[in-house]
Amino acid sequence: VQLQACGGGLVQAGDSLRLSCTASGRTFSSYAMGWFRQAPGREREFVAAISWTGGTTHYTSPVEGRFTISRDNPKNTVYLQMNSLKPEDTAGYYCAASRADQTWHDLLIGDIGSWGQGTLLTVFS
Repeated sequence: VQLQACGGGLVQAGDSLRLSCTASGRTFSSYAMGWFRQAPGREREFVAAISWTGGTTHYTSPVEGRFTISRDNPKNTVYLQMNSLKPEDTAGYYCAASRADQTWHDLLIGDIGSWGQGTLLTVFS
């Protein structure tokens, strides 16, 4: 599956922003989806993941309660709603798809089927 992410930008601390990632293909609902981020000089890290149907989500602790991952399967799109943004959220954000019929947990442990290109978020104080 090919992924196209968008929605990054320059925002002030406390603001909200929504990232989108659209997938090609007809079997989007067969893939768990996730978001990762990579700050300058740091390794890429897991942010959030969502199951095939959207019924299960998982977040890294620093974003839990502020970020919400969701998906719209008929639109082949996964979203990351980011609220109460902090300067430490500044990073390139990457969407990811699992391998077909694998779960969100596989994304969590780094078993990625496809990466989208990054979209940059900069949060200033």
